[in-house]
Formats: sequence, structure tokens, C-alpha cells
Amino acid sequence: MTEGVPDRGAAAVQRALDGRHDVTAQPPPPPPPNWRASERALRLGTLAVVALSAALITGRSWVLALATAPLALLALALPGGPRSRTVTAEAEVEPRRCFEGERVTVRITVSYDGETGRLDPGVTLGHGVRLDHLAVGPHRVDLVLTARRWGRWTLGTVDVDLYDRGGLARRTVRVDLGEIAVFPLPGHASLTPIPVRLPQRLGEHTATQRGEGVEVTGVHPYVRGERQRRIHWPTTTRRGTLQVHQFAAERTADTVVLLDGLTDVVDPVTGTSSLDETFRAAAGLVRAYLRTHDRVGVVSVGGTTRWLQPGSGQGYFYRIVESVLEVRKDRAYRTEGLGLLPPPALPAGALVYVLTPLTDQRIFDILHHVRGRANPMVVVEIPVGEPVPEPGDTEAALALRLWRADRDAMRFALKERGIAVVTHRPGETLDLALAPLLRTRVHGGTR
Repeated sequence: MTEGVPDRGAAAVQRALDGRHDVTAQPPPPPPPNWRASERALRLGTLAVVALSAALITGRSWVLALATAPLALLALALPGGPRSRTVTAEAEVEPRRCFEGERVTVRITVSYDGETGRLDPGVTLGHGVRLDHLAVGPHRVDLVLTARRWGRWTLGTVDVDLYDRGGLARRTVRVDLGEIAVFPLPGHASLTPIPVRLPQRLGEHTATQRGEGVEVTGVHPYVRGERQRRIHWPTTTRRGTLQVHQFAAERTADTVVLLDGLTDVVDPVTGTSSLDETFRAAAGLVRAYLRTHDRVGVVSVGGTTRWLQPGSGQGYFYRIVESVLEVRKDRAYRTEGLGLLPPPALPAGALVYVLTPLTDQRIFDILHHVRGRANPMVVVEIPVGEPVPEPGDTEAALALRLWRADRDAMRFALKERGIAVVTHRPGETLDLALAPLLRTRVHGGTR
């Protein structure tokens, strides 16, 4: 895309691209399994050592009295004191599946024998959550987290320090909070454009064929066996013969949402991610078609090709979303190569929505593959920001012009092939982008 651009100009373009790294959340080193001196014991020990050293240096015996109190308290931390031998901790996380912005509650129950002092938790969270509240009791630790971004995230770990009654020794037990699945917030969408040809299944879309629907398409002469209440009396009076209403058949549609996960373009000004907006728009599109009782499938490309065969039902929405959550797991998504689309993922005649930021030329290989199957196709562009060159940097400004020209060339090439291209801008309803498609039905390609 930036071939032939000077290095500094290409760097200005590449600063807008993110997601080509594998950044996985790593837990901290494991804590020691046994009792050990606490911070208080270390402070007392330091005070005793300083007092003894001062007595040796000055030669004054009364300075030794300053070390008496710290040494007496440290005696409580010697082995064999009243400490818990068995310490266990269990975590309850509710819910394990949620949407962006929803809260997740965690309760850690600590069990131990004998008498102890206080609990002191140390929380290490994963990338996709934020800590909002922390409460500590005698036997439990409560956390309230907020899911920030969609994906399959590792919640992190909590190291609970258990202190003895004197606070001079501590023991640490680690609790792994596991993973949660955070669904993207569906974008608002209610329009459901349909292709020219629909499968022979009953549904809610008006087909071009005659059938038992509710939309009147004309009148025709009465045939014996037709319902008499469908007689159109004004036309019958005019023509002198019985005329009845003619209705259009109602059919369902097959829709496949193809997600471009090859790159993640981040707006340098607002921080908006094209991958986030792509999946939110896809979730809204899937929900809109499922509400009209259509069959919807999903395909995600970028690294491992994931797909789910078209199905129907409101519960199918969660299956579709969960099938693509692995694209982002602890901010790790890979883009090495493309996999072939299996035939069951693209049924014959299914309307294919391709949601892409149009920043990677490899998406054209996928579009050519879909077009070769004669599936009607709509490309929904997600334009999330553009590189911002530094003031006075002429090379970066030239790179930006070439970057814009490259995107214009992509759109022109798609339209020349007869592919509908619409633009969905973040923050707007998806219906604004899909409204022009209602003027006519989406046509398919030729084999």
C-alpha cells in the first residue's frame, strides 16, 4: 500500500496500524508457598540491627535498650507460633459472559485453620477489564470489574496475603480468576436489504414470485378453487369477469457476515479501533436479520479462518459472536496468511456482507473468491481515522495523499466489478449506510 513512499512518510502511515503484535497477558511470578517475614517484621529487624550497630560503634550500653522492643516483637515470628497450616482460596466469577461496559463481580473466599490477623489482596488484572471496587473482609475479598472491550479476556490473578495475629509473618495464596467472554455492543440496525433471488423457504421478505403472501402485486382472472374473499370487486365490475388479488410470495433470506480481521487501524486522534467498530457493526447486522427470522452465518478472516454455518433463532446470536471472539484474546491476533473459505460457509445465493476498513490488499483475494461463487455481495467500509502527518513534513503529507489515493482505487475497483460499496462511520446508525441498498435488490455475480 505504501510501496515507493520514503521511509519517514511510510512511518507516518504505519503509526495508524495496530494489532500486528502478539501481546499476551503474563501472570506475575508465583509467590513463595510457606510463611515468611512480613514488611513489619523487616522494619523491626532493621530497627534492631541499627540499634545494635550504634551500641557497638559508640560503646554505650544504654543504646542496647532501643533494640529490646523490636527483638521482643520479632520473637513472635519464630517457627512454631500459632499459625494456620492450611490456607485455601476459591473464586466465584459472575457472569462469565457479558457485553461491553457491563460489570463482573468476583468473590474470593479464603479458608484457613487457627487464628490469623488480616487479609491483604494484590490484584493483577488482564487487558480487557478495569477494577472499580475492592472490599476485604475476615474471610473474603470482593472485587467489582468492568469489561472495557469485546474479546475473550483473562481476568488476571489475585495474591491474597494472610498475616498472623502479630502481623510479623505472612503467607500468600494465589487465585486465578480465569477467562470471560465479552460480547461487542451491537450497533443500531433495523434495515435488512435482500438479494434478487431468495431460497424457497417461508419468511418475511417479499419475493418476486407469486405466492401466499400479504403484499398485493396485481390482479388476475378468477380460477376455480381460489378464495372468494380475495375477489377485487372494482376490477371485476370494470372487466365484467371475476378478478382476484394477486399476492407476492414471502421468503426468508440467507445472509453471511464476513469480517476482515487482517488489520486493526487505530485512529490516532480518538483512539477508535477499526476492529472494534467492525465487530460492533457486524453484531447489529446479525441481530437485525435474526429478528426477521432469516438464517445468518459468519466468517472471519485473518490468521485462522473461522466460520459458522448459517442458522436462525435469537439464541443463535450468541453462538455467532462467540465463534469470532478468539480473534482478540488478550490483545493477541495474528495475520499470517489467509485460509480458504469452505463451501458450507457460503451457501448458494446467500447475501454476503464484507465489513472491512479497506486497508489490506489481501482482502481482494477473499472478495474475488466470494464473487466467483456468484453470491450477491455488499462491502461495508469502516473508515476509522487516517494517519496524521507532522506539521511541515512534506514526505509524510505525500504518503498520506498516496494512502488516500490507494483507498479510492480500492473503492473504484470494487464498483467496477458490480459490487455495492457503502460506508459506515463510527457513531452513526448502520441504517444510514444500508438505506441506499433498499432502492433495488442486491444482484449476484456470474460464475
